[in-house]
Amino acid sequence: MKRLSLVTLAATTMLAGCNLAPDYARPQGAVPAELPQGGIYPAADTDAPDITRIGWREFFVDPRLRDVIQLGLDNNRDLRVAAANVLQARAQLRVRRADQLPTISADGSATFTNSAGLGGGAAAPGAVSGGSQDLEIYNVGAGFSAFEIDLFGRLANQSRAAQEQLLAAEWAQRSTRISLIAQIAEAWLVLAADREQLEIARATLQTYADSLHLTREQFRIGVASELEAKQVEASYQAALSDIARLETTIAQDRNALNLLAGTTVPDALLPEGLDQGPFTRDALPASLSSDVLLRRPDVLQAEHLLIAENANIGAARAAFFPTISLTATLGTVSTALSGLFGDDSFTYSVAPGVALPIFDGGRRGGNVAYAEASQQAAVATYEKTIQTAFREVADALAQRGRIDEQVSAQAARVDAAQTAARLSDARYRAGVASFLASLDSQRATYAARQQLISTRLLRATNLVELYRALGGGLADVTPPTGETRPAEEAPQP
Repeated sequence: MKRLSLVTLAATTMLAGCNLAPDYARPQGAVPAELPQGGIYPAADTDAPDITRIGWREFFVDPRLRDVIQLGLDNNRDLRVAAANVLQARAQLRVRRADQLPTISADGSATFTNSAGLGGGAAAPGAVSGGSQDLEIYNVGAGFSAFEIDLFGRLANQSRAAQEQLLAAEWAQRSTRISLIAQIAEAWLVLAADREQLEIARATLQTYADSLHLTREQFRIGVASELEAKQVEASYQAALSDIARLETTIAQDRNALNLLAGTTVPDALLPEGLDQGPFTRDALPASLSSDVLLRRPDVLQAEHLLIAENANIGAARAAFFPTISLTATLGTVSTALSGLFGDDSFTYSVAPGVALPIFDGGRRGGNVAYAEASQQAAVATYEKTIQTAFREVADALAQRGRIDEQVSAQAARVDAAQTAARLSDARYRAGVASFLASLDSQRATYAARQQLISTRLLRATNLVELYRALGGGLADVTPPTGETRPAEEAPQP
């Protein structure tokens, strides 16, 4: 009997591992094979390094910006939440893997019983008629109870799903890290632009103040009209309003940067203006194949979640098949404590069991349908993630293709506006042109300088966005735990 039970256990163990999950195949065709090229889009620079392989310390060249990014990586709370999510997924994987192993426990007991003699009848063997007898039973045993033999892969698929969820959580952590780096850089650059805008507004305010003082004096002596004085005053008040608005915006910019950094950023690490650049490397991607999107952490996260849902289908399907369990114990029983480990005291038991629900009201079928629907949703989510990545890269490339022309044109506009303002002022003082022409030239110069800063900010943040959208920064991180396959290869179930 003992040999037969061992043979049965070995046979079922060898058969275990049957996988009812559908074969996994990475969804194809969600985006074109190539990123947009030609026309407004820039051509790939074959001599440029692979932007996805450049670490953020190499990409961001300003030491103050690098220090602020490091503060964020050390203190940002969203990054800590992502790390905690990884720990949760890792603990859940340990729980699922433990379900595949027997839980072995040991127990011991001692029973003390008093047996009274039965009057008027025959005495029990070993007992005194009309009296009583004390009985002692000692028991020590170890074994496992209801250990499920995973013949149809239910537990294996649940473990696989937990493993894929762990990998997804680790890629999510890396995605959060890369996004945080980009957000800190963009917030830092926005602060630089607003500070430069403030300096321009203050300089313009001083120009308007001088004009206002001159115009009021001219009005007082009857050389200028009240209309001219009020026009200059309106421009002066507009510049004053811009200063108040920009001072508020700069304070809010610092608050936003402190939130991203997770701590108060020292003043020494803050920028003064965009004219202190460059802040990043100026490099285009060496390849414009859309395969680069498959290396983005958020895409890999979506793919691992899809594989997890694939495994959940296998676990739900396995519920239609019998559940085979095994209970086994090995112990010793004796009526005397001293004889508990004697030669004749050992005992064992092996009890295989099979259970198959006959009627459950459609619960198992509903679980399979739910798992299949979840898998379809995961496919759509994966495809949408790739499409979103494609759109982000395409948008960044479209902006990159013409941003240098915008900056050059805007800089030329500022030069022309400043020259026009200088000539208008000279013509006004010579009595050849009206004061309104001079004032309009000053306003145009102020607006052109503001727009130039906005355009330069757009160029700086475009480089950061292109770096993020292409998955830049992965060179600073190691692959997640258990990620043994190359990212370009489709995982197997």
